[in-house]
Amino acid sequence: MSQAHDINTTHDISAASETAINEQATMKKVMRRLIPFILLCYVVSYLDRINVGFAALTMNKDLGLTPSQFGLGAGLFFIGYFFFEIPSNLALHRFGARMWISRIMISWGVISMLTAFVVGPKSFALARFFLGMAEAGFTPGIYLYFTKWFPGEWRGKATAFFLVGIPVANIIGSPISGALMEMHGLWGYKGWQVLLLLEALPAVLLGTMCLFLLPDRPSKASWLTPAEKQWLEAKLDTEQNVLAARHGNKLRDAFTNWRVFVLAGANFCGILGSLSIGLWLPQIIKEFGLPSHQVGLVAAVPYIVGAIAMTLWARLASKSDKSLFFVAGAITTAAVSVATSAFLNDPLLKMLAITVAVASILSFQATFWAIPSRFLTGRAAAGGLALIVSIGNLGGFVGPSIIGFIREATKGFTYPLIFVASALLLGAVITLALGDPTKSKQ
Repeated sequence: MSQAHDINTTHDISAASETAINEQATMKKVMRRLIPFILLCYVVSYLDRINVGFAALTMNKDLGLTPSQFGLGAGLFFIGYFFFEIPSNLALHRFGARMWISRIMISWGVISMLTAFVVGPKSFALARFFLGMAEAGFTPGIYLYFTKWFPGEWRGKATAFFLVGIPVANIIGSPISGALMEMHGLWGYKGWQVLLLLEALPAVLLGTMCLFLLPDRPSKASWLTPAEKQWLEAKLDTEQNVLAARHGNKLRDAFTNWRVFVLAGANFCGILGSLSIGLWLPQIIKEFGLPSHQVGLVAAVPYIVGAIAMTLWARLASKSDKSLFFVAGAITTAAVSVATSAFLNDPLLKMLAITVAVASILSFQATFWAIPSRFLTGRAAAGGLALIVSIGNLGGFVGPSIIGFIREATKGFTYPLIFVASALLLGAVITLALGDPTKSKQ
């Protein structure tokens, strides 16, 4: 009996080990197939969102845009995003990621190109609004897509890799944008027009490729074996059923869950800080007296540091049972760093403080997005994620707009940066108010 028991125990351990190996192999295959392409799409989307900050170096003068008109127009992107975010994400849930993400990318690429032909404040504002409307649903759509492919901790890893697209877009985009700004006269266009035209083209190309490279779910992936498809679908179904039983999976479950709105508030503060710095950083650096191509190189530095910092921070958070404190700690550090930068005049010290701030905001974002999937599933995930992103993205309207008005009134960046620091600190307080979303039903 003892020998038989030992044999069975050994068999069970061996089977468990084999399952673990199969899970690792299968999920690594999924990561390799999906994440690099999705990351590339996100890089392009973020680049098209912020490249107007570089265009502004000469565009504002050509179009007669005041700081407040630029800030308001740039921010209107997020108003369009806000109104169409939830409908777009529900459409993705209904029609599938392959078709809908393709539609999003192609339409935003075309509208981004057309932005090169705006002639004044009104047409600039209108173009930005339509660009936000076209891109609405992309980011929460990707998060929703991850719930259909990545169970448990793998979803956290996928999200962290995905969010690396923010610093990568700035690392790659800042020097390229600065260089394109110097190509004044190409095809008879001004430098900022060349920039907007050439950086929008990849969105159209990648949008077309989505139709061939993004299967809607594991069962439709030709590169998975039948056994891998069955295992992954079963694991995801089990996980989603547990979440649905605990928190609900209907759209109304998201809209009646107070944690969704707390997360939306924290995201609002984080995006306000992120986009405010991203859109105005080229002009902050320009005040150091640098030419456009050097502005692009300097602007890339905070994001190089940020790419490393957010990866390490997300890894530490995933190993801790107090991950919420990593989220709050990152945004608190960002608030202190931005506030410090407001009172520094030395270019090197100012950039050092901004670099810490950018790295901290990115670390906040890399850990923040692991939280919603702990209690949202089904249509609740589709609507909840869209709600968190859409309300959060209003920070991208409020931040740049208010900074434009404050800068116009004060003729500098000191008070605008203090405003951003205050918003980030509020985000830390809101985050800590969330508590652990997995411990209770509502």
